[in-house]
Amino acid sequence: MKLLRHSLVARIIASLLAISAMALISIVVTMIVAAHSRGDAAAINMAGSLRMNTYQIVSALQRYEQQPGAGERGRVSELAERFEQRLVSAELTGAMPQAQDHSLQRQHRLIQARWEQDLAPQVAQATDGRGVDSDALRETLDDLVAEIDVMVTLLEQNSESKIQLLSVLQIIFLALIAVVVVISLYDIRHNLVMPLRHLVVLAREAAHRNFGHRTKLSGNDELALLGRTFDTMAEELGTSYAELEERVSRKQAELERSNRAMQVMHDGSRALYGGGNDLCASAAPMLRRLEQLLEIGPIRLSLNDPYDDRQIPILATHSARRPEYCRDYDCHACLIDPQPLSLQQTEAGECLLLPVSVGDLMLGTLEVWYPKDIALPDNVRRLLNALADQLATAVYLQRRIEEQQQVTLMNERTIIARELHDSLAQSLSYLKMQVARLERMQAKGVPQATQGEVFGELRTGLDSAYRQLRELLTTFRLKLEGPGLNGALRQTVAEFSERLESPIALDVDLPPHLLNPNEEIHVLQIVRESLANVVKHANAHSAAVSVAFRTAQLHVVIEDDGVGLEDDSSPPMHYGLVIMRDRAETLGGQLTLCNRPEGGTRVTLIFTPQTARLISQHAVETPSPTTTLDPQVDTPTTDDHGNRE
Repeated sequence: MKLLRHSLVARIIASLLAISAMALISIVVTMIVAAHSRGDAAAINMAGSLRMNTYQIVSALQRYEQQPGAGERGRVSELAERFEQRLVSAELTGAMPQAQDHSLQRQHRLIQARWEQDLAPQVAQATDGRGVDSDALRETLDDLVAEIDVMVTLLEQNSESKIQLLSVLQIIFLALIAVVVVISLYDIRHNLVMPLRHLVVLAREAAHRNFGHRTKLSGNDELALLGRTFDTMAEELGTSYAELEERVSRKQAELERSNRAMQVMHDGSRALYGGGNDLCASAAPMLRRLEQLLEIGPIRLSLNDPYDDRQIPILATHSARRPEYCRDYDCHACLIDPQPLSLQQTEAGECLLLPVSVGDLMLGTLEVWYPKDIALPDNVRRLLNALADQLATAVYLQRRIEEQQQVTLMNERTIIARELHDSLAQSLSYLKMQVARLERMQAKGVPQATQGEVFGELRTGLDSAYRQLRELLTTFRLKLEGPGLNGALRQTVAEFSERLESPIALDVDLPPHLLNPNEEIHVLQIVRESLANVVKHANAHSAAVSVAFRTAQLHVVIEDDGVGLEDDSSPPMHYGLVIMRDRAETLGGQLTLCNRPEGGTRVTLIFTPQTARLISQHAVETPSPTTTLDPQVDTPTTDDHGNRE
């Protein structure tokens, strides 16, 4: 019973078993009753035949009295014997109840006694010819028929009682089955269908994010337990969903704040990387906006002094006075809305110390103060780390730019000094020697004719020095239309095209940032010297300049259609060609001059740029184990100077 109260499935199974059991019992009872009723019809027929047999015996006796004879007497004996057989036949006695006190049993015994005691002796006496009172015999037979009618009636009543019993049993079982079905349907409706509807409604409401609906199921069966579990789950889901919504709202607010902070950092990066070396004016507004967005502050940036090994405060978002290190008193980035960085404020908060570093190079530290009762979220810490990296990159780039500017300035000074030494200084040295020679000749009283040759050489040297000085001034005053060598070559070709009064073809095929400034100056000077020789000495009508980078080498070719050279060697006193060869040797390359077969002169410069040489050295030092050569590409070779071609 406890299981039935706590299990809907057990109740449904019990109902099905009860219905099945009652149906089975009804079928078995029907079969039993039908089996017991199987001989009732035969018994009734047999009883009816006894009555008919009685009438036949009376009729045979009457004929025997009228016509006595052996045939009629045998007929009476045969009918009497048949009556006795039918009276004790199994068809008749088998349909009677086994109980001896049953009315049928008593009636059968009564008929059997009447036959044996009253009628059978009279029939035997009549057939023996001893004479019988016909009226008495007929009266006895009528009484026997009446008794037989009573037995037939009892047999019919017995059969009808069985049928009535069967009907009553069927009605009882049908009623019991109906009662079980009604109880089962009621149980299923109230404990299965309705709870399932409540559960479906709860699931539908939960699907629409309404976690306030409850099934409110009572009981101890499975669906009631499931309903209470669903109610608990809905309540927990509602609580979790509310918490998640709150967390999502909080995360969304944090993301919006982080996005605004990232936008501020992005906008500030333009000022950091494009504001020159004014770190205060570019970083201070960004740090103040970040303080307002992230609810932190103050923020102080300190940089390491590489010489004194100490930290120097560079920038503070809340400063009461101008820093001592300030280089620009027109800048008020630290003094806008001043809120002094007092000791009380720092003691009331926590300090997050972030390194400002690039790789292993420690540039300084970033101090970020925030209230003690507020923990910095992870996204704020990541933003502050990104801010420290951004400031580190800006500081590092600023220092690199300053160092590069110094290096560039020194390189320019070195290039100018080398140019003056290679050209003008040599000419002035030559002139100085000629002046000393002239002084000795005058001291010795050498004739004026001999001194005239020296004056001619001095005049030629002065003209050469002046020309070289003018070339240097022109070179250093070139306004490049773009970065690199291309712009300078275009201006040079345009200048000498006007001087030659004929267009000069230019073909430049160079990758960007291939040459350093020193190499660009040397290449440009070689091209200018070659074009100057074309204009002055070649009597050319056209010229062409070709600059190309092939097989890791730079090929510079200057051609003209002029008179050409007497031979392929330069004149011994042609200082321009000597300086050109010196420049080529400085570049680590080779300069060749030769006459073209179709006429004119060809000047060729071939050298390996410094960047290509460094790449080649790195490839030799760290060869790749899987390097393959394309069969369509020429195999690298080396020239006489050891450069890769």
